Formats: sequence, structure tokens, C-alpha cells
Amino acid sequence: MRLGLAVPQYGRFAALSSVLRVAREAESMGLHSLWAGDRLLTPLEPKDRYPAGDGTIPEAHRVFLDPFAVLSVAASATSAVRLGTSALNACWCAPAVLARSLTTIDHLSGGRLDAGLGLGWSSDEYAAAGVPWRGRARRYDATLDALEAIWTTDPVSFEHELWTIAPSHIEPKPARRPPLYLAGFSEAALRRVGRRGDGWLTAALPIPALTSMWRTVCRAAEEAGRDPGALRMVLRSNPVVTEHGTPPRSGTVAEISAYLADAARAGVHEVILDLQHTATGDQHLLDLAAAFQAELAGHLDEAPRPCPAS
Repeated sequence: MRLGLAVPQYGRFAALSSVLRVAREAESMGLHSLWAGDRLLTPLEPKDRYPAGDGTIPEAHRVFLDPFAVLSVAASATSAVRLGTSALNACWCAPAVLARSLTTIDHLSGGRLDAGLGLGWSSDEYAAAGVPWRGRARRYDATLDALEAIWTTDPVSFEHELWTIAPSHIEPKPARRPPLYLAGFSEAALRRVGRRGDGWLTAALPIPALTSMWRTVCRAAEEAGRDPGALRMVLRSNPVVTEHGTPPRSGTVAEISAYLADAARAGVHEVILDLQHTATGDQHLLDLAAAFQAELAGHLDEAPRPCPAS
């Protein structure tokens, strides 16, 4: 299992100084990756429930930096750590624009991009972005098709009722096609991961639910003639570190680490620690990251677990 960290991006951590310091020190600590999320706004009266906790959008999300800009800064401050998105709302941009932004980060970082994409959960954000909420899954699949064409062919030509790319050179190409991680928890989303993703972006779910969903991903890969053993499961953990909590959402470093160790045994290949909800500042965030790294040290060298039997 590998250990990554959410790059400073929102709330009190939405500052250039935080991005630079945490990115540099995370790399020097030997962490594997840095990841940025994607939020556009915080509606006063949301139409949809936030998909975690009690359904309330976290107060810290009222201030949120652009993921492409944050990862570009992180790329300039590091030389080896992987740079990922967890997860971009893929439908908000035309595929050619999305591909340009992602490829730029990959190009400027020397091929260190891991592209994580999802559908999002907020119809308010879709409305603000000028994108229809209805039909978003179909738009998402077409976006994935277009990204594959842009990243792997030259000249590029793509025809769809939503977008047309006339035969064109679209360069630079990524150093290699970026690994594509897909988010989601519905049956359709999980099967999409198995059919066409390089891995699954998940959250800190109960272990039985995690295992059951991963089995669905692997079964879909097998049915599509793909090797399920080549897929990776990447889990984002957003804990509140406290003496009296309920893991995995809250608890001590040791308690939350015990859950993450169980998740590794269940098949998780990489954990993204997002400590921005619990850390009081840059140094506290880095201290917590080091504490989790120490607690999980025995699991970081273990071989990846195979997909569970279907």
C-alpha cells in the first residue's frame, strides 16, 4: 500500500505558502503522491446532500482553490511525487479543454499525473457551470471516449452530438497516457471502472461494503476481457483526529490507522490522507501525516492484494 496526501487547497490551507511547504515536505518524507479535489461553490440552500457525514457541506469548503492551479504549483515545487486529482468533475469542461489542462500538468511535471475523474454530486454546481444535470452519465462516458482519442491518436478526430474535434494535431501528448481512476459507488459507476478505468477512487467505507464494491469492479473487468489484477483501488480518507471518535471518520491516529490497515488487507493499493478538516496549520498537518506514516509503516511494503474471488 502506498500513502498519499491531499495537497493544501481549501479552508485555512488555501494559500500559496501552504501548497509550497506541504508539497516539498511531503516529498521529502517519502510520501507517494499529492492529490487535489474539485469544488466550485457552497450554495446557501443546497438542492443535494453532501455525500458524507450528516450531509452538510463542510464550512471549510467555502474557500476552495482551483485543482489545476494547485497541482501546477505542487509540480513546480517537487520532482518525484505523483500528482493526482481526486476527483475532477469531468463533465464541467469540454474534453479538449479538460485534456489540455491535464496534459499541461503532466508535461510540466515530467509525466507524474494520475487523472481521477468523477460525476460530482451537486446539481447546483452543474447549473453554475452551465452543464445539464440530466444525462450527465452519458456525457461522462463521451468525455472519457474523447480523452482517449486526444491522448492516444495523432491527428485527433472526434465526432459526437455534444462536441466535434475536426482532424487536428493536439499537442503536447502526455509523457505516457495518464492512469485514469474513476470515482463512484453505484452499480453503473463500479462497472464503468471495471470496463475502462485503471482503478477506482473510493472513500473510507465499512470494509464489507468496500470489498463488495471492489468485487463488482473486478467482475466487470473480467467480463470486458480485462485483467482485474491490473486495477488499483485508491481510498481517500478525510478523518477528524480526536481522542473520542468513531473510526474511520474520527478517532485517534492509531484507531484510524487500524481501519486503513484493514482496508489494505481488503485490497486498497493507495490511501489519500486529507487532513485539512482536522489540522490547525501546516506544521500540524505535516506532523499528523508523519504520525500516520509511522503507524502504517508495516503495511507500506506489503504486496498489493489481488481482486477478491467473484
